[in-house]
Amino acid sequence: MEFIDRDIQRYAEQHSSPSSALLTKIERETHLQVLRPRMLSGHMQGRILSMYSHMLRPLCILEIGTYTGYSALCLAEGMPAEGRLITIDVNEELEERVRAYIAESPYAQQIDYRVGNALEVIPQLEETFDLVFVDADKSNYQAYFDRVLPKMRRGGFIIADNVLWSGKVVEEVKSTDRDTRALLAFNQYVQEHPQVENVLMPVRDGLMIARVL
Repeated sequence: MEFIDRDIQRYAEQHSSPSSALLTKIERETHLQVLRPRMLSGHMQGRILSMYSHMLRPLCILEIGTYTGYSALCLAEGMPAEGRLITIDVNEELEERVRAYIAESPYAQQIDYRVGNALEVIPQLEETFDLVFVDADKSNYQAYFDRVLPKMRRGGFIIADNVLWSGKVVEEVKSTDRDTRALLAFNQYVQEHPQVENVLMPVRDGLMIARVL
C-alpha cells in the first residue's frame, strides 16, 4: 500500500536534511548485497529517528532489531557525548558487516552491539532507557514492549516500526498470517495500555510512538 503520493514523498525527501555519507553507503550496500533490503529504515524514516533523538537528547537508547545498522546510527546522532546505545539483533550473518559500519561511524565508542535473542538479553540489562526503537520480528512486539516498559524512565519514548504492515491491518478481509494478527493485537494493546499515551504515524510502514506516563 502506498500511504502517500510518490511525488509528495519525493518532494518531502528532497526537502529533508541529507543523510551522512556513511548512511548513504549503508543504504546502497544493503540494497546490493543483503537479503530483504526493504527492512532498512531508509532516508525519510532515518531522518525522523534522528530528529526524535535530537529532540530528546537521550542518555540511553535501546534498539531491538539492528539489521545492517542504519537506524542505530540515525538514533545515535542525537545522543550527547556521554550517551549510550544498545542494539540487539539475532542475525549472526550480518555481525561482521554491522561492526564494520559502527567502527566507521563517529559513535563507535557509544554503541554496544549485541548478537542474541532480545527476549533473553533485555531482562539482563540494568539500564534505564530514554528511548527504545523496536524493529524486529513482529510476532514478539508485545513481548518486547512488556520487557522494556519497566526499564523506561517516566516520559521516555517507545517507537515501534511497521505497525501498518503494508496496509494489511486495515484490509476489509483481515489477513490471517501470524505477523498481521500480531500487529493488530499489538496496536490495540498499546492503544488501551494505561501506562502510555500514543500516536500511530502513517510514515513509511507506520510508526507507533508511545510516551511512558
